[in-house]
Amino acid sequence: MLRFLDHLEEWLIAFLIAAATILVFVAVVHRYAAGMPIPVVQDWLLAINLSWAQELCIYMFIWMAKFGAAYGVRTGIHVGVDVLINRLPDGMRRNYVLFGLLSGALFTIIVGSLGANYVWVIGHTDQTSPDLELPLWIVYLCIPLGSYLMCFRFLQVAWSFFRTGELPHHDHGYVEGIDEVSPIDIIPYAMKDNLHPADAKGGGKS
Repeated sequence: MLRFLDHLEEWLIAFLIAAATILVFVAVVHRYAAGMPIPVVQDWLLAINLSWAQELCIYMFIWMAKFGAAYGVRTGIHVGVDVLINRLPDGMRRNYVLFGLLSGALFTIIVGSLGANYVWVIGHTDQTSPDLELPLWIVYLCIPLGSYLMCFRFLQVAWSFFRTGELPHHDHGYVEGIDEVSPIDIIPYAMKDNLHPADAKGGGKS
């Protein structure tokens, strides 16, 4: 079940990023191409209305940000200042980390509950978005869904840390598909380029 939730979270974020990127690209190309005085083509492009594209992209990025925040908690990619925490004794550090995680869970469940209440209230109105004319409760639904998922991720990480003492860590220098190279595998003086100095012992010859 958790694995399915993880994949669903990743697929949703990837889809929103890809769809928003493609939509922005199409809208920009359409805007500039429609300004070119090309017979027939210009009339055809002007007849296509993409005024809703910007609004839809904004909504997709908001949804992506809410679910991306939950993904960040699960994978440990959120930026955190932990210099002082890491210098504390193990027992005190453990308590501080758990306090921070549980505080995050409390904050997100409050935001999610307030968002759910707002969605419930606005769902009983006829308010719609300006261009797409979507019911606004659908747009704001990302607040309770994303916040509750983020709360679950905080609790998940807190439970894992309580049991193992380890937090999820993401190596920002890691690129998937590229093998890690050990420093001993690289001999700078043997590289024939202008970026590395020649070996002084070899008389300047590499």
